[in-house]
Amino acid sequence: MLCQFTVKNFKSIRDEATLDLQAATISEHTDHLLVGQTGEQFLPVSAIYGPNGGGKSNVLAALRALKHKVLNPVRAASSKEPMGHSGEATIAPFAFSLESRSSATEFEIFFQTEMAEYRYILHVQKDEVVLESLDRIKFDTRRKSGLYHRDASGITLIGSFKQLQISEDLSETLPLLSYLGIAYGKNEVVRDVISWFRRGIIFSDYGNPLREMMFSVPKSDRLRKISLDLMREMDLGIDDFRIEERDNDNIEVFTQHTIDGLCTWLSLSEESSGTKKIFSLLQPIVIALQSGAALVVDELDAKLHPLLLRHIIQLFCDRDINRAGAQLVFTSHDLATMTSEIFRRDEIWFVAKGNQQNSKLYSLVEFKTESGEAVRKDAKFDKQYLEGKYGADPYLRRLVTWEDLP
Repeated sequence: MLCQFTVKNFKSIRDEATLDLQAATISEHTDHLLVGQTGEQFLPVSAIYGPNGGGKSNVLAALRALKHKVLNPVRAASSKEPMGHSGEATIAPFAFSLESRSSATEFEIFFQTEMAEYRYILHVQKDEVVLESLDRIKFDTRRKSGLYHRDASGITLIGSFKQLQISEDLSETLPLLSYLGIAYGKNEVVRDVISWFRRGIIFSDYGNPLREMMFSVPKSDRLRKISLDLMREMDLGIDDFRIEERDNDNIEVFTQHTIDGLCTWLSLSEESSGTKKIFSLLQPIVIALQSGAALVVDELDAKLHPLLLRHIIQLFCDRDINRAGAQLVFTSHDLATMTSEIFRRDEIWFVAKGNQQNSKLYSLVEFKTESGEAVRKDAKFDKQYLEGKYGADPYLRRLVTWEDLP
């Protein structure tokens, strides 16, 4: 379970920004909440809104960059795992400040497995690791302990990691966690942490639909059946689908439609953009719901009808369906779902840019009006957002009128 993620000095995010998935003490939709190993309550959904160019995607990109920095060396050492995109690895500091350009990008993440809660810190400057640490709280003993600390003075192994041997030739660009994943992959704690980075957080990005289709169309019989059930619930008019393998590991997907008893197969390329996107999302959604992973999606609303978007959100909010404790973190522009009927106030987040092009992240539950009052739980969130009351409205300095046109 993803508990909290903090990033500083990453692309448009100059100052510290924290996405907190711990539930606030508020009364709405308490039936949505997930319960951690020690009784803490967490959010199943976090939706991030804001204007184009405001920095919404950079919050998710930072999370993805951290996963890539940790996992890609481990993947490279294994012939069984595919490498990630090269673009995922880009860790760039805030560009509009000389101080930021010469400072490290900072990541901090809290997450839970069945064994423990972990806190992992990684600071990276010009691709080199300048600070790194790993701590945990074991659930069976409630004991908090450090596991290692790394900075300019060297590496200190603590507790159960004391007996591990670290190569003197450890590269400055290689996270110690990655090294441990390669050299000590069978160690119980190392395996637990690396496994969470592998399977505990999943990314789906429709920016590259063909690639997403390759990896996301359900291929196993079990996932295929669940995916078909989901498609039928969404009323896409698809009765079945089949996958045919082509050269160079490519695939082609066909969908079956039945009209007045006549069965017709169509290539997925002939389907609508929304149907293609549903296909690219099916496997990540099913895997997340079955395994309890956090699914991260940029622009989840793109090419989806608001009712389909609402349906996907409610899959994660319905504890009868989401029994494993899956989470959905996404960016969106869709206002039809920005309502108190769907979200708690702590599930709605905004990103806005300051005068120096720096992005700020904040939750609706912590937002205060000009009079210092909190936003009411029954407020019209979408209406107030469009009115600019939450400070993350689109930057429309001057609307063009018909008289302005030649």
